[in-house]
Amino acid sequence: MVLNYGDRALQYAPTKGVTVFRETLTRWLRSKDVRVLDEDDLMVVTGSQQALDIVARTLIDPGDYIVTENPTYLAALTAFRPARPNIVGIPVDSQGMRVDVLEEKLKELKSRGITPRFVYTIPTAHNPTGISMSLERKKYLLELASRYDFLVIEDDPYSYFVYDEADVMRLKTLDTEGRVVYVGTLSKILSPGLRVGWILANKQLVDVFERAKQSMDLHTPSLSQYIAKEAIERGVVEETIGRAKRIYRVKRDAMVEALSEHLVEDSWWIKPVGGLFLMVWLPRAIDAKAMLPKAVEAGVVYVPGASFFVDESGTNTMRLNFSYPSVSDIRKGIEILGTLVKRELGLR
Repeated sequence: MVLNYGDRALQYAPTKGVTVFRETLTRWLRSKDVRVLDEDDLMVVTGSQQALDIVARTLIDPGDYIVTENPTYLAALTAFRPARPNIVGIPVDSQGMRVDVLEEKLKELKSRGITPRFVYTIPTAHNPTGISMSLERKKYLLELASRYDFLVIEDDPYSYFVYDEADVMRLKTLDTEGRVVYVGTLSKILSPGLRVGWILANKQLVDVFERAKQSMDLHTPSLSQYIAKEAIERGVVEETIGRAKRIYRVKRDAMVEALSEHLVEDSWWIKPVGGLFLMVWLPRAIDAKAMLPKAVEAGVVYVPGASFFVDESGTNTMRLNFSYPSVSDIRKGIEILGTLVKRELGLR
């Protein structure tokens, strides 16, 4: 890389990112049917986590209202909370965020003279639940954004590798008003260690984001950006996506089959179309956090779900990962979990 690009790969770069990489990334996004408007700009960030931090620093003042799914991505909550907003959690079902509940909440807030700064959502293969938002609800969400005048932060790490025929239309592509701030990352489709992500949004917003990033780290490492550029242009990213889809599909199917075989009837989950995770809702009598030490002792680890909930409800939930363990370990692990749950319920 240094031989090809010389000092440029080791020197400072513009805060928005290395120009040739931004051009390559923009072309790649368009090839994935992500709409890039003439009024848009793209900024490279040091992983999508930095994007969420920038959003919090620039768009949230103490006491502002923001909206997320409930549950939502834990690291998004940790990025938003230092700005001291009021976070409104909207429940999800098998079709994603309950936008009907969102509308009622927006009406209630408007009656008090409050407009949320933004709605944060992971519409495809949601983390932690694995649920994907239906096209109808995506359109409805954007209608509400227009009617009540708020931004939508679309976090999209997983839509590039889905395992089934599914709608992965991005909110950014449906957006005609420049309301969507589109956040992406190469962490899941190339390498998390490169720490390369992006924000695609209206130029006026990106200008604000750029000034915030400049005070944080000046720019994302130049060498990482040149590596990412070559990985896209040489087809390494597409190869990684293809390999991930083949491997993770088998593991996802193994986990879903094992859950159906071993968990009690009152449990609930969604078969994710993509991503790396799913969430299991266990009978309400189960406290997943209290059960965790017993699971660890039995050889199984999961993430208790309460911390993903804005109100820390969901004590009977757990997030499971199917990308890392082998198929045999998945089957064995779910069998162990099923036995533990039955013991907790006094069924064995």
